[in-house]
Amino acid sequence: MTPGPTSSLAEAEPDRPIASTSYIVPTKHILSKAHLAAFQRSKTHAEIVKFVQDLNDAVVGKKLTDAGEGSERTRPIIGILNSVLDIAKSTPPVDNKLSRFGNPAFKTFYDKVGEASAELHSRIPSLPAEAVPEVEVYFKESWGNKQRVDYGSGMEFNFLCWLLCLTKLGVFTENDYPFLVLGVFWRYIEVMRYMQSTYWLEPAGSHGVWGLDDYQFLPFLWGSGQLKDHKHLRPKSIHDPEILEAFSPSYMYFSCISFINSIKTASLRWHSPMLDDISAVKSWTKVNDGMRKMYIAEVLGKLPVMQHALFGSKGLLPFPSADEDEELRNVLEEEMREGKVTEGEEDEHGHVHLKGETGWAMDCCGIPVPSAFAAAQADAQAHKDVVPIFTSRSGIKPIPFD
Repeated sequence: MTPGPTSSLAEAEPDRPIASTSYIVPTKHILSKAHLAAFQRSKTHAEIVKFVQDLNDAVVGKKLTDAGEGSERTRPIIGILNSVLDIAKSTPPVDNKLSRFGNPAFKTFYDKVGEASAELHSRIPSLPAEAVPEVEVYFKESWGNKQRVDYGSGMEFNFLCWLLCLTKLGVFTENDYPFLVLGVFWRYIEVMRYMQSTYWLEPAGSHGVWGLDDYQFLPFLWGSGQLKDHKHLRPKSIHDPEILEAFSPSYMYFSCISFINSIKTASLRWHSPMLDDISAVKSWTKVNDGMRKMYIAEVLGKLPVMQHALFGSKGLLPFPSADEDEELRNVLEEEMREGKVTEGEEDEHGHVHLKGETGWAMDCCGIPVPSAFAAAQADAQAHKDVVPIFTSRSGIKPIPFD
């Protein structure tokens, strides 16, 4: 019998952090700046930040090639990710060459993952069956948005939440943390690269914003963590093609830079100015500290991203109620008295907009941005360079950033 959230398993293994809860389907709660502030004060926020830091600390000085095969606890997760990749490969993109935007076949893929989710989660031996309806929501929302056919660090955040929920349910232990980053998370990134290049997923936000490249953030954070104690490699090394070629198989940060260079030409200064600026920092320790602060401020602290965050039961990732957060209660009561309720309204894309809010903060719903892969394909066709549509990234000709 699968142990429930309050089973004797926790008593038998007191160091194993099993959540005790009545499970619920996660929902959105951050509808205003007041809700965002409440989240930032919450225990859930603190647990997310600590989880990110603990995973970071677990990979300092470790290479991707040091990941190994994982444990009996983590190997099923690799199998699940491989199955998601198989679903993508069995769902080819439709002929959409007249558009540089997301391929409609992604919606079919998304539905297939949802249909397979229960079976995929049944492969996790120590996951309580009654927790699956809650946990699987984070998993299903890790691959992109079905309506917008886009992807960004908000979806990456959902994958992080999925791992955190599984950890709180006792699926993983701290001994698994290095492999969760070097094995599980990196496999997720590899699957996402296939998805981004196959379905031409649009960057979420009209700047490809919130990710240090068009899509991701955490590979740069944990990737800089890998390099913190390296005696020879420095942040400026990302500008050396030979170093990138030699060390990309070992370090996430270098691999991500190589990936960017494979689909965009010109220098980082033009298409990735923030990464170019960061390369001037003297040490990886400072880069890593800055990445952590940036993630807290620019992902966990931004309404355009966190308005999509999902919160569930008390034992996993709850959102603080007005009864639990006095400051939130006072703000909401004052708004009610003054008739100035600042809760936003969802538009047809599922975005929360505050009435009257315009400008940079609204760029989450700005002009759609075509995939760089789609632009690269169009450039190849324009130059009569015969490249099959939807090839892997190694077959895509880089394009100037414009």
